[in-house]
Parts: sequence; structure tokens; C-alpha cells
Amino acid sequence: MKLLYITNAINGSGGLERVLAVKASYLADKMGYEVHILTLNGGDKQPFYDFSQNIKFHDITVIGNPFNYLLSYRAGIKKTVKKIQPHIISVCDDGLKGMLFPVLFGKKIPVIYERHVSKQIENSTGSTSLAHSLKIKLKFAVMNVAGSKFHKFVVLTEGNLKEWKLNNIVVIPNPLPFNSGECATLTNKKVLVVGKQSYQKGYDRLLDIWSLVHDKFPDWSLEVYGKLNPTLGLEEKAKQFNIDKSLKFYPPIKDIQAKYKEAAIYVMTSRFEGFGMVLIEAMSYGVPCVAFDCPHGPADIIKDGEDGFLVANGDIDTFAAKLMALMENKALRQQLGTNALKDVNRFNVNEVVKKWDDLFQSLVHLK
Repeated sequence: MKLLYITNAINGSGGLERVLAVKASYLADKMGYEVHILTLNGGDKQPFYDFSQNIKFHDITVIGNPFNYLLSYRAGIKKTVKKIQPHIISVCDDGLKGMLFPVLFGKKIPVIYERHVSKQIENSTGSTSLAHSLKIKLKFAVMNVAGSKFHKFVVLTEGNLKEWKLNNIVVIPNPLPFNSGECATLTNKKVLVVGKQSYQKGYDRLLDIWSLVHDKFPDWSLEVYGKLNPTLGLEEKAKQFNIDKSLKFYPPIKDIQAKYKEAAIYVMTSRFEGFGMVLIEAMSYGVPCVAFDCPHGPADIIKDGEDGFLVANGDIDTFAAKLMALMENKALRQQLGTNALKDVNRFNVNEVVKKWDDLFQSLVHLK
């Protein structure tokens, strides 16, 4: 079966890129799919993650004002689709142009939309102005209509499912990207966070939490890996809180597995998510997680009190208390970490990609 993924880029270090690398490579190497990936303005940029050598890559250039951009986007994709003649097209683009794919290109070929983030991302600045609210409502209306045009609309969690009023929607979680069989010892006094610096990831809240924790556990450190954003002023805020000696920000690294293995606790302070890939990555090393119960993802992954802790979104004090409970109690870390290692198996790549294969096969048979 010929499968064409269409996405903006694969050179980033985000969850979408990670998931695409895992899924596409498995389908190409293990299930005999002829997998193609089409990117925009990629040029000679290399993927951040490793993709199978059996995958065929394509790239188109889209430039100019919005009108010319759309024209070059449409022409480039039509040319590529004509060349490949795929049996299935899967659109991995959370932008509006991705949502409008069936409108722009029709539905002669079965087309799937993969939604990798909560609708909350449309309010990524936290603005509460009336004009901004009206803009979001209008955009949501357009997105709901556009989403109904796909053969299937795939979201990652049960929480995401509730955001959309669609009859063509289905839930398929992200697959676990690695399963080394190794476990963290949970003895290093390190707390780990992975993700780009942004409003979404809530690192301002992370600093508030660490400021409550630091004085009581001065021998612990907090390490944050992800794309840096100096405009957020996080390092300056850390200095103001006098926590800069125990908290360090690092750019993304490819061998993030080594950092999971070194960690004793993983925390997620996001305001919203599409899934929470980093949670299952940490759990695969037996690292217990503390996360805000944000929309959406953590509640689908963490069993509160069994393999980690879920905290009401924005409750800084309770989050700090749960984190400190793990920091001071190695036995609790080990108990939750052991359960996490078992529970995370439900995201095994074999099981998750089997769901994708079933979906693809069902759509091909509709033709």
C-alpha cells in the first residue's frame, strides 16, 4: 500500500516529528508499506529524529503572500500526488491549511487528518480580549466544518475527542518511541522536563513550583531540555527567584533517552497538550511523573496515585507538594515507577500501529 504523509517539516525536535518517525518507519520496515513523506520548504535540512531508509522523501517550496503561498502549496501537492498516486493520504498539519485539505484537493483519494494538539493552542497567548475570543470562535466553526470533510479525523486522547463534534472521528494514541528494557535507578536527585520553551509548556509555572521546592531540597536539581526562547525571560526569572543554581535550561538533544535514565522524577507543567509524549517516554524508563491535568493527554496516560500524580490544572501548591512527596520518599518513587513501567505497555508501537493499519485497510476498501 502506498501511503503519503503531508507535514510542514521533520527537522524539528517536537512530538509530532517524533511520532511520525516512529510510525512511518514501522509501517515501512515491519508492515511492507511504501511510505512517502512530503514536507514544505525543507530544502537540505536533515530530520532531527531517525527515519527508516525505506521511506521516500519529497519537498516542495511554498513562498510569497498568503494568496501566492496557497497557490504554490496547491500546485506542489497536486504534482507530488500525481507522481506518487498514493492509496491513502494522511495530513499531519495542525494549521488551517491542513484542515482545509479536502476542500483544496477533493476526496478522490481517502484522506485522513491527524490532530496532534488540543484546540486550546488557538489561544496560545492566554489573551482574554473580546476580539480574540470572537476570532477563536470563528476559527473553531471553520475547523469543525473542515474536519467533517475528511474520511477520518484522528485525535490522540478521549479528552481531545470531546473537543470536536464530528461523526468521522476516532482515537488512536501516540506510540511509545523506544522500549530499551532499561530502567532508571531513581537514586539521582534529578527532576527532568522535556519540551520547547513556550506559553503552552507553562515553564513560568514550573519556576513557581521549583521556587517552593528548592529551599527544602537544595541538593536536588531541575534539568529542562527543549528549544530555547529568550523572549520569555525564564533564566532571568530563575535568577530573581534565586533558583538559577539548581535549575538549568538546555537545547534539545537527540539522545534524550540518557536523560530519562538519569532522572528520578519527571514533571509536566503544560497548560494544554495534544497527548504528552514525554510522559510515556519517561514512564518507559520507570520514572514516575507529576503533571497538571491539562487539556488533553495526561489523564489518559497517568493513573493518579498508582503510576504518577495528576494535579488540578494550575494548582501550584499541590503540584509542589506532590513533587516533594516523591523527592523525599525513594520507596514511593520506586513503587510508582514500577507501576509506570508496566502501565506504559498499552502504548506499545506494535499495538498502536496495528490500529493505524486497520484504519488504512478499511479506507482503501471503501474505494
